[in-house]
Amino acid sequence: MPFVQIDVTRDGVTKEQKQELILGVTKLLKEVLDKDFHLTHVIIREVETDNWGLGGEQVTEIRKQTNE
Repeated sequence: MPFVQIDVTRDGVTKEQKQELILGVTKLLKEVLDKDFHLTHVIIREVETDNWGLGGEQVTEIRKQTNE
């Protein structure tokens, strides 16, 4: 029973994109590892950009600098 967790920032990921990720990861595990399609769990967690850091800075601040 595979368990896959995908973390993304919460900024514009659509329901359709999430469904595509879930299906794609499930298919990949079936194709590569022959895992049971119906027993594969995929969880997508959306994280606020204030709660995600990169290189010592919050993603919120990095994106502000990039957009300036």
